[in-house]
Amino acid sequence: MKTFALADEAELLALAGRLGSSLDQQAAATTIYMYGELGAGKTTFSRGLIQQLGHDGKVKSPTYTLVESYELPNWTVHHFDLYRLADPEELEFMGIRDYLSEEGSKNTLILAEWPQRGLGYLPAADITITIDFAGTARSLTIKALTNRGKELLLTLN
Repeated sequence: MKTFALADEAELLALAGRLGSSLDQQAAATTIYMYGELGAGKTTFSRGLIQQLGHDGKVKSPTYTLVESYELPNWTVHHFDLYRLADPEELEFMGIRDYLSEEGSKNTLILAEWPQRGLGYLPAADITITIDFAGTARSLTIKALTNRGKELLLTLN
């Protein structure tokens, strides 16, 4: 587990970029759960990570669509925001298996905000990221839950 004190959005985005670089250097399917209150910075962190992996355009918040997908040169990224999910079974109705069963030459990254609302339908997390308010700053804690997660965590400083 590592905890980072982040003074502002720029530092949050920089840490997301470092994680994105680590993902690119150790490419493999990865699932990241993201926790934090509304407005803590989960989507901002996701934006920095997705852009580091090669997305040049805008990264939309999937709050209303539940998922935004990005086909990048070396990655397929599915960014879930489950805040508005009333029942985890709704993921089945939206075709979550299609997102999780993709195979091919690209690595798949699952970013799940509010993952506790999709329990039983999301793949197990490799790492969890918790973002907490610390006055006007943020405290971000990353926990590794798998060997994949441990490999990624070792590269972050």
